[in-house]
Amino acid sequence: MAGKLTFELVSPSALIASEEVDMVVVPGADGDFGVLAGHAPVLSNLRPGVVDIHNDGQVTKTLFVEGGFAEATAERCTLLATSAKNLADISADEADTRLTLAHEAEATADSDKKVVAAWEVAVAEAMVYAVNKSAA
Repeated sequence: MAGKLTFELVSPSALIASEEVDMVVVPGADGDFGVLAGHAPVLSNLRPGVVDIHNDGQVTKTLFVEGGFAEATAERCTLLATSAKNLADISADEADTRLTLAHEAEATADSDKKVVAAWEVAVAEAMVYAVNKSAA
């Protein structure tokens, strides 16, 4: 099905993206999924990972999301992300430092904070992977 769909990425503090696109690839909780115009309605949790925005047969923008929710319909794909950033704005050093700090926090977390610390490690690992993959 040819045509554009409206893509919006919203964080708690800002509207990060709002544009007409050919396709969006989303890091869903059960795996990546692509959304084109005419997509069947779907709701999904987001896992930490990369959102690829496609136009004219190529990836035109890559964003890193830390988690949240996705809703797709035939006309629109909306991501409600806990945090999101342009992948090009994340340095390898920033990602590595975040991972180091996350591992340190997890190692010293008491039982009440283990789940949050483990989530931060998962986000940092996904960020390191995404940055390294984009540099290759």
